[in-house]
Amino acid sequence: MSAVAADPGVLSAEMQALWARVAADTGPQTDPTLLPAAEGRAQSARNNERWNVNLPPMAVDRQVWIAADSGLGSHPCRMRILSPADAEGGVIFFVHGGGFAFCSPETHERLARVLAAEARMTIVMPDYRLAPENPFPAGLLDTVACLRAVLDGKIEGVDCRPLLIAGDSAGANLALAAILHELRDDRALPDGGLLFYGCYRCDLSGESYQRFETGPGLTTERMRRYWNWYAGEQAIASDELACPPVATDDALSRLPPLYLMAAGVDPLFSDTMALHARLRELHRNDPIHIVAGVTHGFLQNTNELEAAREALRSAGAAARALKNRT
Repeated sequence: MSAVAADPGVLSAEMQALWARVAADTGPQTDPTLLPAAEGRAQSARNNERWNVNLPPMAVDRQVWIAADSGLGSHPCRMRILSPADAEGGVIFFVHGGGFAFCSPETHERLARVLAAEARMTIVMPDYRLAPENPFPAGLLDTVACLRAVLDGKIEGVDCRPLLIAGDSAGANLALAAILHELRDDRALPDGGLLFYGCYRCDLSGESYQRFETGPGLTTERMRRYWNWYAGEQAIASDELACPPVATDDALSRLPPLYLMAAGVDPLFSDTMALHARLRELHRNDPIHIVAGVTHGFLQNTNELEAAREALRSAGAAARALKNRT
């Protein structure tokens, strides 16, 4: 475990200053999960525009579509492909977050470009279906279909090996669930995973959900609404493909090597810590990087925060290390 401040949940001066600037620029805003889904999605996209500036150049920036897979239950799906000029082979299959309901490859573009540059690897981002219109498992099935297309070598110009799967927040959930889905189906697996401040269980009783109940940023009630949208009318708490840590010891033991990251000031902090503890109980040695003083979603802020830039430098190094293990 990386060394952190005595209390990683104390907001850093850098993060405080950024929140103050955002509040001054935007003023009070309605919680997007209290709006109709399409309106909340549009508000989220507008808010993310401010983070996607000064984009690192890429030698490749293109998109491809894959067809629906009727056997799997996926729909036609777009994938965004970004590759730096100094790419050294391998691909990071990055699943964007947004509470299973918001965001897109474009809202996470700067994050993806910085990670691509730090890892010196190609990034592939699926644009999966979103809740609440498409509850579980729709987004997961689209993610799996896109992952299979890459691993099966169907995307021209994209390496199928080594492949790391990654994601932030809800995207980390989908990334981990995709591995478990393919384990269950005895399919080819990624060579490793990078999981950033994931939401892994719909049980919101962890200590950090109480401590950071009202934010700053993500709140416990907003997270509850995201989970309700994702579940729809289904009971998902005991389904490993919705809540991956409830998987069996055998399934979790068979996961490829993982790299976990948690934000110190985040209702989801407990999710990553609990997952890490479960993996250690199984005698796995997956590293965890706790970034002190930052809020949920801080990797979006690489243009503003040195902490975010340093975190993605560490993630890029971890990606190269995982790639070199193959």
